[in-house]
Amino acid sequence: MKLHLVNKWIGVIFLDSESLALCIYSHEIFDLFLPFVTVRRLNPQMEVTRILLLLVFISSTFCCTPAHGRARLHKKRPRNSIALPPMAEPPSPSFIRRLPALAPEPTIRGNSGLNSTNSTSAHPPPPPEPIDGSHGWNSTNSTTVLDVRAFGAVGDGVSDDTEALKSAWEAACQGGPGLILLPQGYTFKIQSTIFAGPCRSELTFQPTLVYNKVDGTITPPDGPDEWPQSISRRQWLVFYRVNGMKLQGGGLIDGKGEKWWNLPCKPHKGPNGTTLPGTCDSPVVTSTGFTSRFSKANECWKETKLSFSQALRFFMSSNLTVREIRIQNSPQFHFRFDNCRNVTIDTICISSPALSPNTDGIHVENTELVGIYNSVISNGDDCVSIGAGSVSINIVNVTCGPSHGISIGSLGKQNTRACVANITVRNAVIKHSDNGVRIKTWQGGSGSVSSVSFDNIRMDTVRNPIIIDQYYCLSKSCQNQTSAVYVSDVSYTGIRGTYDVRTPPIHFGCSDSIPCTNITLSEVELLPAQGDFISDPFCWNAYGATETLTIPPVSCLSEGLPQSILDIGSDKCY
Repeated sequence: MKLHLVNKWIGVIFLDSESLALCIYSHEIFDLFLPFVTVRRLNPQMEVTRILLLLVFISSTFCCTPAHGRARLHKKRPRNSIALPPMAEPPSPSFIRRLPALAPEPTIRGNSGLNSTNSTSAHPPPPPEPIDGSHGWNSTNSTTVLDVRAFGAVGDGVSDDTEALKSAWEAACQGGPGLILLPQGYTFKIQSTIFAGPCRSELTFQPTLVYNKVDGTITPPDGPDEWPQSISRRQWLVFYRVNGMKLQGGGLIDGKGEKWWNLPCKPHKGPNGTTLPGTCDSPVVTSTGFTSRFSKANECWKETKLSFSQALRFFMSSNLTVREIRIQNSPQFHFRFDNCRNVTIDTICISSPALSPNTDGIHVENTELVGIYNSVISNGDDCVSIGAGSVSINIVNVTCGPSHGISIGSLGKQNTRACVANITVRNAVIKHSDNGVRIKTWQGGSGSVSSVSFDNIRMDTVRNPIIIDQYYCLSKSCQNQTSAVYVSDVSYTGIRGTYDVRTPPIHFGCSDSIPCTNITLSEVELLPAQGDFISDPFCWNAYGATETLTIPPVSCLSEGLPQSILDIGSDKCY
């Protein structure tokens, strides 16, 4: 009976403890306990002796021997985890690292070990020693991060970090997929610079890692007095001939435009529509040798060449993404996309004072396939301005104001030809603005604006919620001309909210010789922000219809089409 119990216990070991059984096999003691299984009756003393020896051996094996073998060999690291080096070989210091696929708080390897990028020290650490060899590249199979500090950037807001950023760009552009990192907690002062492609592969330009909080900042020199005489002031950061670039992260791009706005040169709209002095040379309304009643100030501008325009310009580029960036206080335009294709702008914030001149938020021209989504823009000019040559522009879920609204134009200045088509603005909010949704053209132009849809837009105290102005002019000296950009196929659906009572809520001022055609309105409800008096809409040479009842009623549209429609249609671009 005792032998049977012992054999049963050994059987339990084999059936219920796989690792124990394997350990017994691995130490080749099968022949030790085999007699207990195959032989039922033995000398009692030998039986007891073998049992004791077996128990002692098993105890010593599992108490004194570490777990090896199968359990060790089949233990896998989680996917995307970083293999740690042996303890005797600490990681070498480097600001260049492989970007983890799912890292909530990425860190940067510094000279004193792993330092979190969440540092908020008032005095940034000094830059690392120059990296020998490949300028900080790690040989990996994924995106490589290039911290501009590894290329000599200081990030104290005083030192000039232009050359460091250019060096990082060159390394990323000529290498594999790369991410140029301007980390949080630093302010990088950058002069006017062109970042030119084409690059060997896609790259990302990131003022701070998308995983981190907003701190990293890029600034230009502080005003015209600090700007070098030999450097262009017409643009600040230009990305030229790049494909597949991403500008992202939670960082701040601060244009420091305050000292530029106060320089007298070009008149611009102030409170209540009055004209005030302001800066020169808007990219849309260019000015060379501008003369006005501010002639003395203009001479100063001519002598010192103090012209400044857009903060960030993308030129002749494609497959661009701008995401989760804050940009503020540009001297003039904040973003400009010129001769580009396939652009996505998502979740950005643009802010400048309401009276800052010509500070358009996003300007596109000669560009197609653009999506602007989920963004907030407040500035002193158009939130979004759509220039000549723009096709297939989609604006969705944008909050705009204070501002001059969302505009197509201005178009046709100085008798130029302009073509714009397939424009959609949907699910937008426009508040405390001079205009809501606007189409503006100069007299004397040619070309066409067609297939435009404004859908589900809420107005909050907007001066001109719906406006087509084909007599756009920045002074009182513009002369009437017979030609004009042809405006057709424009729909307004679900436009609701309040308007500023100083002007009519709906204004269709079309050309004397080239009327607007096929204007449709549906579910339009616009009420005065103050008082009970509802202003009548204004129409001039405008053809179209209302598909539902509107508030206010729009009875001024001409029905059908003008007799000269065949002649007008011949100038249509699309």
